[in-house]
Amino acid sequence: MDTHRVTVEVRGMTCANCSATIEDALEGLDGVSADANYATDEATVEYDPERASLADVYDAIESAGYDPVAESVTVGVTGMTCANCSATIEDAVGSLPGVISVDANFATDEATVRYDPAATRLSSVYDAIEDAGYEPIREGGDGDADERRDAAREAELARQRRLTLFGAALATPLVAMLLLELFAAGTLPEHVPGTALPFGWVAFALATPVQYALGREFYENAYKAVVVNGRANMDVLIALGSSTAYGYSVLALVGALPQAGLYFDTAALILVFITLGNYLEARSKSQASAALRSLLEMEADTATVVRDDGTEEEVPLEDVAVGDRLKVTPGEKIPTDGVVREGESAVNESMVTGESVPVTKEPGDEVIGSTVNENGVLVVEATKVGEETAIQQIVQRVKEAQSRQPEIQNLADRISAYFVPAVIGNALLWGAVWFLAPEALASFVGGLPLWGLAAGGPAAVGATEFAVLVFASAVLIACPCALGLATPAATMVGTSIGAQHGVLFEGGDVLERVKDVDAVVFDKTGTLTKGEMTLTDARVVAPATDGAAATTDDAADGASAGQDRDRNVDGDGDAAAAGAVTEEFLLAVAATAESGSEHPIGEAVVAGARDRGVDAGDLDVLQNVSGKGIRARTEHGTVVVGKPELLRADDVDPAPALDAMAELESEGKTAMLVALDGELLGVLAVADEVKPSARDAVAALRDRGVDVHMITGDNERTARAVAESVGVDEENVRAGVLPSDKADAVEAIQADGSRAMMVGDGVNDAPALAAAFVGVAIGSGTDVAIEAADVTLMRSDPLDVVKAINVSEGTLAKIKQNLFWALGYNTAMIPLASLGLLQPVLAAAAMAFSSVSVLANSLLFRRYDPDDRYRLFGWLR
Repeated sequence: MDTHRVTVEVRGMTCANCSATIEDALEGLDGVSADANYATDEATVEYDPERASLADVYDAIESAGYDPVAESVTVGVTGMTCANCSATIEDAVGSLPGVISVDANFATDEATVRYDPAATRLSSVYDAIEDAGYEPIREGGDGDADERRDAAREAELARQRRLTLFGAALATPLVAMLLLELFAAGTLPEHVPGTALPFGWVAFALATPVQYALGREFYENAYKAVVVNGRANMDVLIALGSSTAYGYSVLALVGALPQAGLYFDTAALILVFITLGNYLEARSKSQASAALRSLLEMEADTATVVRDDGTEEEVPLEDVAVGDRLKVTPGEKIPTDGVVREGESAVNESMVTGESVPVTKEPGDEVIGSTVNENGVLVVEATKVGEETAIQQIVQRVKEAQSRQPEIQNLADRISAYFVPAVIGNALLWGAVWFLAPEALASFVGGLPLWGLAAGGPAAVGATEFAVLVFASAVLIACPCALGLATPAATMVGTSIGAQHGVLFEGGDVLERVKDVDAVVFDKTGTLTKGEMTLTDARVVAPATDGAAATTDDAADGASAGQDRDRNVDGDGDAAAAGAVTEEFLLAVAATAESGSEHPIGEAVVAGARDRGVDAGDLDVLQNVSGKGIRARTEHGTVVVGKPELLRADDVDPAPALDAMAELESEGKTAMLVALDGELLGVLAVADEVKPSARDAVAALRDRGVDVHMITGDNERTARAVAESVGVDEENVRAGVLPSDKADAVEAIQADGSRAMMVGDGVNDAPALAAAFVGVAIGSGTDVAIEAADVTLMRSDPLDVVKAINVSEGTLAKIKQNLFWALGYNTAMIPLASLGLLQPVLAAAAMAFSSVSVLANSLLFRRYDPDDRYRLFGWLR
């Protein structure tokens, strides 16, 4: 058994049991043995590559809860001409020891490589790409990698343009000579003037430089593909078609094939059309990635730093550090992510979040780098710089999404792997058939309701010559590059559209899945609601013996009658005496207990009390009871704030407050009870306002036939009130769900086969996001790297969930259109060429057009607005 041995550095091991856990996880794989060393933070793994891959090894370590060290790099690659080139690079780099995964993308001219830095080096990756016959853009040159990649793309465009113009200049006289022969026979002389050489040598002189200058790279690439890599690609087809026409003409010119025609014009035009197609293809690729580059161009070049002594200094953006205070005047771009420390202004965040309305910013508010300050002067403290900024994370997220292709790409890859050999085999077969049975076949084709045979058929040019024409046409008409471009070109545009509208997809595979969801599960707080709790009510409740609730006005009247507001001032207050409890005292007790809580409800109670002139007192001990409330020891005594069951557990009867709770909860508020030293004091209520777009989002989803659910840890009455206000059916509401149980709730929804999209805040909802068919994190523009989510929405707008589905649906429709054109083109044209109905030069032109048409179809998608559902001809409206 030929095994591979690799040593993987593993982070997160804390004891010998960790080593054993990793060993068990690895040895559970077929053909793998392992020795994990806690002392060295390493695992030595030996595996059979026929039964397990290094990627399986890394996945097993990660699944066990540890972090195997790996690095990822995206390498720009020039010279790829079709999907087979991508596969060749993946095979070449993937064979290196220590390479975990490789994804080469023909549409973006990039290869994303994940590797173990202890087992291989980046230079080895570059060398493997070069050895496969392609040119990697190495790190360490002038400018950053993206700049050098753009420079390489521009240089390639310029080169293809020069070659096209050179070829066209020499091919034009050949076309003129061809037209004269067709429409003015006898116009051309039989010999080169002043010599005895046949005039065909003029055609030879014009075609040969084209064959060398334009054809050389196709011949070189074809040689590397077949001889070095053992894989035929599009260059092989072009080299076969062009060299067949050229070689046949040379043989005829020197007399080796008596009475044979010359096809120098065909040989030259084949290369000109293909090179023109490559130029247009490269230009289209550049346009398809323009949206991503435009995001980076939005970054400011400099920043004005305010020093501690009040002086200001303009510095390059890369010199800004976390903690620097930056002055931003009206009309300027905010240099980097940060927090407003001084000033107030409206900021246009449309370039990052897709939100067209400027957002008001004041001290304490977060701002996003590259957004535009509209009017006032702001002083911003930098919180994230360089690659940590939102704009850089967006670009990185989109690049990663473009490198991970949808599952539908597997169809194209499987076809491409066998496509070129099948095309060559088909061309040889039909060339032989036309050579062996020209008359019978010509008679059969002549009886079809189609146009006439190319060049007049074998009767006009001879069986040998016609067989050569058929072979050349059959190899030239096939276009594997159109097939290879169909998926990545559309994915590239789709992910860019999403980014421009504040929707970030984790990968092309996620982009494909989103359209298939048939249920959307919203977490209530912060998703359908604003997530900002506000204290709305404070009601003092009479003791159980009275059976009635004292209103705030009653308490105020009692206070005005001279009753003591703080029954603990002199230490002899009677807890049961409702008249001794006022709204102010109720708030003081609750705010003191909640002053140590970081829960939004607790913060709302403290802030609401402060707004009413009541300050929190001293807190000694705080105990959080998950999903139920808190217990605290304070200067007032022992306080319990929370749900009725929490009070019952402390022998406090909640009955006198239940009617008040029901009334408040029916209004969509979250109510909680407050007890002190075993006695009920009253009820507090907080409310979280529903987002304005929540109802529209639910309505749009239901119009699509998507089932909408809501999950919340809140009580049943509040949950139903919110659900009713946004349009969620009562039976689809799950209330009182603890954060740890949300994943179970999502799995229960999916138990009948539903494909659920879970929409949450990406932090507390992480397990539920991971359990769902698609996890969507609604977050702010300054926090886009949410690991548990498949999709991140830059704005906290539930209507963007509909946008995400629209982008997914539109992108997959565009992919299917592309595949239809690519497969339909080949399905229709290859038989026509095989039947002798196409001239080689027309086949070459059609081949070039097919790739350009697929890219053009993808570029049309850039006009799509995801506010509406995708329509095939929507861009014409």
